[in-house]
Amino acid sequence: MQFHRPFKLFFVLGSIFITFLLMAEVTGSKWFQVVIGNKALTMTLGVIPFPITFIVTDLLNEYYGRRGVRYLTLVGMVMIVLAFFLLQLDMAIPAAGNSPVDDHSFQVVFFNTGQVITGSIVAYLIGQLVDIQVFHLIRKKTKNKLLWLRATGSTIFSQLLDSYVVIFVAYWGTYDFQTLNSISYTNFFYKIFIAIGITPLIYLAHYWIEKYLGEDAHKMAEAALKEGKEEVQPYPG
Repeated sequence: MQFHRPFKLFFVLGSIFITFLLMAEVTGSKWFQVVIGNKALTMTLGVIPFPITFIVTDLLNEYYGRRGVRYLTLVGMVMIVLAFFLLQLDMAIPAAGNSPVDDHSFQVVFFNTGQVITGSIVAYLIGQLVDIQVFHLIRKKTKNKLLWLRATGSTIFSQLLDSYVVIFVAYWGTYDFQTLNSISYTNFFYKIFIAIGITPLIYLAHYWIEKYLGEDAHKMAEAALKEGKEEVQPYPG
């Protein structure tokens, strides 16, 4: 079987997306602090890998359209749910007497991860769907120009919702409102700072993708822009 380049690209981008998404979920229960001046800002470790998922969805939106991104979003959600059930199963299996990680240590880490995943499922769907719609809207309004605007603009809206929803759903009732609000807006501003900072990487990725796909890149981008009038598939059928 011969795999076309658009399919290979979709597969690689999808693999990056799923990897960073699951790492954000698994590590999101750990909090860390960054000291700026005299103020210590608390964030979750999930903010490190998670912004990459929105960059990948922007790239997919550019060449595969909303249908392609929605498909990967659905796959990502299923993988999160699967990871959640696997963690529940793992926690229910008693550790061996000579296990380097005992049941208590395993439960302390991954029980909280299960809570984070529960909140993330809701936040993930909301954030991704908003990112897809805003990206497509800005793209149409700017007539496929100003890549930085649609990439950053869609990320701002989606990350604002995601940052608040995941924290409040995951930790509501465990911590006070002020703590949750502080972590949420700190996560949000960090993600936006990262999104703006890596904008040159988006242009670099576009350059590489267009070089890799050749003339297919322009055709796919045009089809994605006009999506809704014609069917767009992740790869040539």
